[in-house]
Amino acid sequence: MLCLKPWELLAEARTPDGTLLALTRRDTELVIMAGGKILMSSRMHGSEEAMAEMALKRLPSLSGVCVLIGGLGLGYTLRATLDLLPDDATVVVSELIPAIVEWHRGPLAALAEKPTADPRVTIEIKDVVVTLRSSPGRFDAILLDIDNGPEAFTESSNASLYNDRGIASIRTALKPGGVLAVWSAWEDRRFEQRLKYAGFKVEVERVRARLKKGGPRHTIFLGRAPSL
Repeated sequence: MLCLKPWELLAEARTPDGTLLALTRRDTELVIMAGGKILMSSRMHGSEEAMAEMALKRLPSLSGVCVLIGGLGLGYTLRATLDLLPDDATVVVSELIPAIVEWHRGPLAALAEKPTADPRVTIEIKDVVVTLRSSPGRFDAILLDIDNGPEAFTESSNASLYNDRGIASIRTALKPGGVLAVWSAWEDRRFEQRLKYAGFKVEVERVRARLKKGGPRHTIFLGRAPSL
């Protein structure tokens, strides 16, 4: 009979709307819980890494690019992005929860090889919507791993990122021909249609959470902004 070790609580924090986040560990697995439900796990991060690769390979060049990542999470999207970018690139990470940034200086530091310590990275502790609306034409690529995708899970205000106004802000923040990638736990035809209505050329990829090792299927929405 398999006897699992109990989960160890490492830290807690609350989102602005009051949802309790808990960072827990069992053996080598680290999990962030939101309201008692698993939000993200260190056992399943292949689709986040695939999102970074899919987005960046659609850019004509990576030299000097500026990339926005919405949502720090466990750091896997950021690490995959950094591993693909040259030294002259820059990455802005917009993270709403200050505690998650702090956890990356503590229990999460080594999980993705300390990505927040990379000199190419700037952390902005603010809602990614604020970053988007204050950054017209700034980004070559925008990677969004907020909540569980367009259907908000932890923070009800995240829905404003994926509605028509939020998509318009994304398009404005992208350079002409820039690339948007959105991670989602589920398919969402309405969101796909909203992207097309906003002028994006849309592709939808489905990726296993653990890539070749299996796991649940996640959805990556990819959109290319119109060129001038």
